[in-house]
Amino acid sequence: MEPFFSVNHLSKRYQSQGRTVQALDDVSFTLARGETLGLAGPSGCGKSTLARIIMRLSPADGGEVRFQGRNWLALSGQDLRAARRHVQMVFQDTYGAFNPRATVADAIGEPLRIHRIVAPRDRQAEIARLLERVGLGADYAARPVLQLSGGQRQRVAIARAIACRPSLLVMDEAVSALDVSVRAQILELLVSLQSETGLSCLFVSHDLAVIRAVCHRVAIMEMGRVVEQGETDSVISNPQSDTAKRLIAAVPTLRKDQSHA
Repeated sequence: MEPFFSVNHLSKRYQSQGRTVQALDDVSFTLARGETLGLAGPSGCGKSTLARIIMRLSPADGGEVRFQGRNWLALSGQDLRAARRHVQMVFQDTYGAFNPRATVADAIGEPLRIHRIVAPRDRQAEIARLLERVGLGADYAARPVLQLSGGQRQRVAIARAIACRPSLLVMDEAVSALDVSVRAQILELLVSLQSETGLSCLFVSHDLAVIRAVCHRVAIMEMGRVVEQGETDSVISNPQSDTAKRLIAAVPTLRKDQSHA
């Protein structure tokens, strides 16, 4: 049976200062329904480029992305607009991700309106429900998004993403700028949403401690390639690639865990 989501031999090249940079080189992996796959690697390894291609924000040079049995990169026009609601993204930059003049209700209500998720008369109630779901009260609806704290804005970003009732959520370093306590709350929210809805998630991060907390499997990237992938605990307890070993060494808690293994 075809996987729920798969990336097959994806490649991407950039021209930079007169030279060709291979941002992605023959990248392949699969994602099951209800699973979270972590994409880990150092800065510049290609993981954010990969996320942008999956979101159709950048074109690929070669390869294929398949989503629910369809060639995702070949969709266009009305087919792409209709399919976009099923793949949503939460960005790291919670300032740039919102219209600076938007209220919380504006931000969450826009996808409800565009994709006609609920009838106009039910929109306010749906906004309140989504805010409650991400741990914010309905009274937040009237507040300007950019006057919220970083953790609150990230909750609004998640509420906006799940407003479309997607099948796949892409999180690109979505908790890296948050302090430890807020980060833990957002990760718990993600796990809870996944348990309730069967949501699949592609979780992009350089932090293997965060990936271990939420991801079933992990793919390690280096210089545009996947150099190792497997069950998260297995990769962390017995890394095979030099890249995975360096990432583990960079996280004190993971080093401590290994020393007692």
